[in-house]
Order: sequence, then structure tokens, then C-alpha cells
Amino acid sequence: MGQVFSAASKKEDNGDLLSSFTEYFKKIKTESKIISPETIRSIELHLKNGNIQRANSVIRDALKNIDNVPINIAVTGESGAGKSSFINALREVGDDERDAAEVGVIETTMKITSYKHPKIENLIIWDLPGVGTLNFPPKDYLKKVEFQKYDFFIIASATRFTKHEIDLAKAIKRMGKNYYFVRTKVDFDIDNEKKCKPRTFDREKILDQIRKSYEDTFSENEIPKPQIFLISNHNFSDYDFPNLVNILIKDLPAQKRHNFTLSLPNITEAAIQMKYNSSKQFIWLEALKEGALATIPALKSLSNSDVEKLEASLNHFRVLFGVDDKSVELIAKDCQVPVEKLKEKLKSHSLLTNKENETLGEKLLKCLETFLSVSGGFLATGLYFGKIFYFQFLFLDTVTEDAKVLLREAYLKE
Repeated sequence: MGQVFSAASKKEDNGDLLSSFTEYFKKIKTESKIISPETIRSIELHLKNGNIQRANSVIRDALKNIDNVPINIAVTGESGAGKSSFINALREVGDDERDAAEVGVIETTMKITSYKHPKIENLIIWDLPGVGTLNFPPKDYLKKVEFQKYDFFIIASATRFTKHEIDLAKAIKRMGKNYYFVRTKVDFDIDNEKKCKPRTFDREKILDQIRKSYEDTFSENEIPKPQIFLISNHNFSDYDFPNLVNILIKDLPAQKRHNFTLSLPNITEAAIQMKYNSSKQFIWLEALKEGALATIPALKSLSNSDVEKLEASLNHFRVLFGVDDKSVELIAKDCQVPVEKLKEKLKSHSLLTNKENETLGEKLLKCLETFLSVSGGFLATGLYFGKIFYFQFLFLDTVTEDAKVLLREAYLKE
């Protein structure tokens, strides 16, 4: 009788896991999922058959792939197009920092140069010489730049797209890769028009005229009208950069979306929320992989090793979301406010600060109890996780809110 009950209970647990997994990923838009539809179906099938070990193995492989799969972004365009500044802005590196892409008024990219993202190790942005330059003639261009290794191409221009670049776009499409036309330095055009024609200045009309001029060029060269992204390298939150980001995430393979999303600068609250949603998926999958679902956390104590792991985890989130000490100091400098005053508004900086006669473990447990009472289990789904994973969700919630606070502070000073 005991064996029958045990088998029935196990079957019920497996059913709960399958239902929870299916319901969770059903709510996430296809273009935002960090694992492929095939992987999701495979996990569901193993859970349905009661093969938890095999389901966990599929998840383990998927997470390992997310951590290790390379992301290679190619940026090319004419001399003076602002490629280097664009690359630096993507990497959140100042033009004058030591490992920044070289910026200049003359052609500074005479060879293929790679730039690793400072926070995402497997993401590399490649600064390519413009097509048609001396060492990179059009007929040999794709071969010389090792076309196949890039996930997509960004073709940048500050004035107009030449026939070389349009022919390059056609070749890229024929070979099964994506390209995106980016018109940089739009803020300069807007400022100049505003100064020259203050009485008749119409920002949207000017932007429409810029788009129309490019559409005419594409039509003349018999290329289907692509979307043109008008951007400012000095202010990614304005103009079309947020739209570009959404399309890039949608077009990337599922296993590359998570790290690409985490690499993006905190330009809007929507961008920060995308990081949050992606990270939440990752933690959820890690919990399932570790068999930590359906276990009620014991909130009595934390070992020293647990505390060390949690400290490392929180600091990792703070770096990814740009609320670490170094990032806060830079924002305080830009906003011209004291660092300590800015830190007072952030919750993540006090999570690891224990009061007198209170251990760090006790402090964290109190924070966790408050978090659980507010969230109602795992975001009110009725699921339970192991204690460590509840801390992961607590940390993620906290740094996400802190990132939004810093973004609002930066806007107040503009």
C-alpha cells in the first residue's frame, strides 16, 4: 500500500512540475524566450513521462549552451560614420577609456578589430573596415572579414549609404544572415536644423525626411525597402535604438538572447525590465535543473558557505544591472551628486550590511521572509523553491528596482 501511495504521490509531483513548467513558459512571448521551442517540447515530454533526470539533463545542456555560445556582432560602414562611438556606447565604455574603440575624424579602422564586452565574456563586437577601402575591395570583402562567424551585421552611415554598402547588404541577405541599416549622428542633424531654422523647426518632419532620403536610395538600387534605424551614439534612449534592440533580440536564436539582453545599456525602464524577465527565466530553469522546485524552504539558518555564495550572487547581479560601486560612482559624477547620497536611495547596497549584534545570515533571512510574505511564494504561482533560489529572486527584484532608480536620477539631471 505504501509503495502504491509513493508512486501515486510521485506521479502527482511530476504532473505539478509539468503543469508549472508549461504554464510558466506559455506566458512568455516567443521572441523573449531564452530556450528554443524544441528544447521546451523536449523538457515537457520528459516531465510528462516522469523522467525528471532526463528533463534536468536537457535543461543543464541548454543553460550551459547559453553560458558558452559565442555572440559575434559585426559593425561596418563608411569613414566617419561613427562606428567606433557606436561600439563604445554598446559596450558602455567611454571613447577615452583604455580599451575603447579608437575614435577619430579620419578612417581609424584599417583592419578587423574585436572588442569584448566588459560584462558578457562570450559577446564580441567586431569593428570592420568599410567596404571598398584599399585592403577590403567589394569583391573580396565578405571572404576577408570571415562573413560566416557573425550573427548579424550593422551597416552604419552618418550621411548616405553608398552603392558598395547596398551591394553588401544584398550579399549578406543572399547568404542567409541579417543586416540592419543604422543612421548615426541624427542628433547633430536635429541640432543644426533647430539652430538654422528655429521658427519652422519640426523634429518629426526632419526625421521623416532623413528616412525618405534613404528609402529613395534603396528604391533606386532595386533593394526592398528595409527599416532604417535613426540613432544618436550619445543618447541611445532617444530616437530608434530601443526599436533596434527589440528587433535584434527577436531575430537572434533563443540561446543567444539572454546574454545579448544582459549586455545592453540601461537606456529605458523597458530595457531594464527585459533584463529582469530574461534573468528570471534563467533562475527558474536553474531551480528546476537542481531539483529545487516543490521543496519548501527552511528559513532557520544559513551556513557560512551559503552566505559567501549569496554575496557573490548579489554582486554579480549588481554588475549586470549597473548598480555596483563603480557604476554608481560614474553616475554620481555625471549627475554631480555625492556618491553616498545616491547610494542611500538603493536597496541592494544595504542588503549585505549587517547591523550590530546581527549576523549577515540573520539579516538576509529577515529580508527573505519579508520578500516571501509580499510575493506569496514564487510570484503567487503556488510553487516553492529551495532557499537559495528565493534569495536569487529577491536579489533580482532588488537590483532591478535600483537600476530603475538610477535611470530616473540620471534623467532628472538632463
